[in-house]
Amino acid sequence: MDPALSVKSARLTQASLLGGVMAHDRGFDTIVEREKGLQRGLSTSQLSMIAIGGAIGTGLFLGSGFAISFAGPSVLVSYAIGALIAVLLMGCLAEMTVTHPTSGSFGAYAEHYIGPWAGFLVRYAYWSSIVVAVGTEVTAIAVYMKYWFPSVPGWYWIVGFSGALVGVNMVSVKVFGTVEYLFSMLKITAIVAFIVLGAWVVAGAPTGSGIGLANYTMHGGFFPKGIWGTWVAVIVAIFSYLSIEMIAVAAGEAHDPQRAVTRAFRATLVRLVLFYLLTLALMLAIVPWTVAGTDQSPFVKVMAATHVPGAAGVINFVILIAALSAMNSQLYITTRMMFSLARAGYAPRRLGQLNGHGVPAAALLLSAIGIALATVLNVLYPDSSFMLMMAISMIAPMFTWFMIFVTHLFFRRRHRAEDLAFRMWGYPFTSLLGAALMLGALLTTYFTREFRMTLLCGVPFLVALTAVYWFWYRGRAQGQGAEGRAAPISEG
Repeated sequence: MDPALSVKSARLTQASLLGGVMAHDRGFDTIVEREKGLQRGLSTSQLSMIAIGGAIGTGLFLGSGFAISFAGPSVLVSYAIGALIAVLLMGCLAEMTVTHPTSGSFGAYAEHYIGPWAGFLVRYAYWSSIVVAVGTEVTAIAVYMKYWFPSVPGWYWIVGFSGALVGVNMVSVKVFGTVEYLFSMLKITAIVAFIVLGAWVVAGAPTGSGIGLANYTMHGGFFPKGIWGTWVAVIVAIFSYLSIEMIAVAAGEAHDPQRAVTRAFRATLVRLVLFYLLTLALMLAIVPWTVAGTDQSPFVKVMAATHVPGAAGVINFVILIAALSAMNSQLYITTRMMFSLARAGYAPRRLGQLNGHGVPAAALLLSAIGIALATVLNVLYPDSSFMLMMAISMIAPMFTWFMIFVTHLFFRRRHRAEDLAFRMWGYPFTSLLGAALMLGALLTTYFTREFRMTLLCGVPFLVALTAVYWFWYRGRAQGQGAEGRAAPISEG
């Protein structure tokens, strides 16, 4: 064959492939265009704090005790595995978000790279789970306030704090970012102080005090509940790390999405891994795991063991701030996901409208229904409302994480690594590993008494969503897809 013809053929093939990728990206511009209007008012530091604000909350301050009861000291391994999954997830999300910064985020990516059904399912599953999570956090707030005001009904605090945070989210994204930054700074400062104080207590503990690294192997050894207990605790660890994916949704309102996401991605991972693993390591060294894993927050137990005056009140205040911060972030994220659903034609058009401050106000009010549910349950079942809210909020976010890994596999089939501004290392093995670990955790819930309802309730819910899409929205999605392919809209 003539070498000149071979070179020409190769160039034509490369140009054809590049043209196909560019055309595919222009197809995504249709999604970006329909979600325009939100204000790009978040800085890099605020973006990092949003992710941290969502992930450092009830899962760390209360959920860690639950995980310790499953695994004992080997909960450190459990949280390390959970951190590995979170690192893999953030890498996949950062790669897709830098390429396509939009508030529809992983829901929009699933729609574009897998299909409209996947985008519909991911968005609604995630939205519903975070709506319930908002109710879970505000219910926890009512529990924390009983420390100072035991005679005041919990629903008073639910209504009061909820009204304040809905107001913050209603004003503008800049106000939200500022409040969330302050909340998260308070949490980080408190955790750093806990780490410093805990390290000082462990280092200066006299022999025979019951404080020290020997607690790791006492009371049954490092794996007192076996490997199975360690793996079950991974489910709680994943639940604790949930909400770090918020950074991808918030990128749609960042000043410089590519720079903000890249920096926030690295900063968030380092802080989360250090905070979780260091605090748990110190906690287990100060108090035996048989004491830490009770129905009270293990942080309260540890602070009591330090004999610092007023420690219980201080840690209760920190836990209160943590819940407010997580609730604030969750209100923001559910609002943007419902906004994306409305702009995609999967929810009433009114929910995709913006107020004068660039906030989807109707979507925000609808996303606050978890607060109404929490209020009703707190009035009817004041002693068990928190557990009721938490029990129904796990399946959808775990399913969302699994789908993010799957979406990334489809995404990389359409993009060459050398064309990406941010590249996830180890592809495809890292994406496959993340998907396998998440699928394993989901299946494990069925074989664990405490989490069995996760799949038993979650699977019918996902099936119901699929039926809704199939009978009501499938034709509309196909029509929009044909329109987008025929006349793609350029960004900007």
